[in-house]
Amino acid sequence: MRKTMIELPPTPANSLPDKKYTTLVSLCGHLFDKFLINEALDIIETAGGSFHLVKCDVGQSIDDMSYSELEVGADDTTTLDKIIDSLTSIANAHRGDPNAAEISLKIGRVSECGIDDSMDKVGPKVLILGAGRVCRPAAEFLTSYQNIDQVHVVVASLYQKDAEETVDGIKNATAAQLDVSDTESLSNLVSQVDVVVSLLPASFHAAIARVCIELKKHLVTASYVDDSMSKLEQAAQGAGVTILCEMGLDPGIDHMLSMKMIDEAHALNGKIKAFTSFCGGLPSPAAANNPLAYKFSWSPAGAIRAGRNPAVYKFLGEIIDVDGSKLYESAKRLRLPELPAFALEHLPNRNSLMYGDLYGISKEASTVYRSTLRYEGFSEIMAILAKIGFFDAENHPLLQETDRPTYRIFLNDLLDVNNVSTSNTKVNGEETGGHDDELISRLMMLGHCKEKELAVKILKTIKFLGLHEETQIPKDCSSAFTVICQRMEQRMAYG
Repeated sequence: MRKTMIELPPTPANSLPDKKYTTLVSLCGHLFDKFLINEALDIIETAGGSFHLVKCDVGQSIDDMSYSELEVGADDTTTLDKIIDSLTSIANAHRGDPNAAEISLKIGRVSECGIDDSMDKVGPKVLILGAGRVCRPAAEFLTSYQNIDQVHVVVASLYQKDAEETVDGIKNATAAQLDVSDTESLSNLVSQVDVVVSLLPASFHAAIARVCIELKKHLVTASYVDDSMSKLEQAAQGAGVTILCEMGLDPGIDHMLSMKMIDEAHALNGKIKAFTSFCGGLPSPAAANNPLAYKFSWSPAGAIRAGRNPAVYKFLGEIIDVDGSKLYESAKRLRLPELPAFALEHLPNRNSLMYGDLYGISKEASTVYRSTLRYEGFSEIMAILAKIGFFDAENHPLLQETDRPTYRIFLNDLLDVNNVSTSNTKVNGEETGGHDDELISRLMMLGHCKEKELAVKILKTIKFLGLHEETQIPKDCSSAFTVICQRMEQRMAYG
């Protein structure tokens, strides 16, 4: 396995000279065996510019491309433009000639630096693991923080392209390819930073934490603390390493707001008689424009799994257990007197009892209840999608065949619908009858929906997600779960 080589900002003695204007230049091609990298550096030097090698991946065979990132600096925009034009001429010189050495070029935005260029300072270095929806905002926030020396961020992902897209246009952020299961490569990157932020699924955190403890690097995650992470507490303390988990919205900000109120009450010699928390990242009403009235700012797979977790809480002194398969069915409506137009619902969120202990209120509060907040109707639809079988993570026989089924054929299989009778007619531009009627009938006959009104709502959700379409399911979908996650990711994302 080829290992990524990445150089983080060095000490001031080796960094860029004081240049007022800088840009990030990405070069890809046969840079070394054709001496193209030498030609590029000569252009920069001859024009009076300077460069700093941010990253370099060297191809390991005659057929492999190499990849480099250079931060190029100049005293004025005219010189920098001249350098960029000359580098572009290399890339375009022999384009289309199959015998020529090819080089692809990508130019970042030009940044104007002050006298005390932040890159001349040795600031904290942060490694972000993952390239999902949360990663780019995290990188933007960290690199824009003004109260400390400039933070440099490395975003590492299994796929180089995803990492590069995440850091695109963000100054002081670089991309790296990393398979976190490769402990040696992970250790190599972790050793170069001060703090690791893991935004990967929770199942990866324990292995990452062990590397951080060994190298005495701090770790932050947004995930719940599970048993595998809890067992590392003593080792982390012994190494003087901080492992800070549950630092998202829920869990995270909800803990902070809860403790603020609890501490204020205790400071006044008060007692907590009941603790109830409602927390959820909801789209604005204008953006809640789909049957589920929800959009994903994080992984749909993670969100669905969270909705299958068992829950336990205390209500008026009674311990209430909720099976994971019944979680969505346990949702209750919620109305806020201050916001009467909002139709909301809440469902139990994991183990509330342990937070009664952590918050220090178990003995005084007869109710301890943490919940997830959604717009009303969300849980009802999700519960029925689960009954249909869309949350089944086992490999489905239809999805193991060479000839890929269409979404409609797959849906018909889940609902045991005759694939021959699949045609609809259009009335006023809307499909009706035929397949729609058969789906509604099957939803009711199978007991998934007791009323036709609810079956129609489920049908609208199915059609919104495109689960009825006559297009082939991609090859990377092997289960009903991956099918619906992919569709939700495509159709229920922000932006």
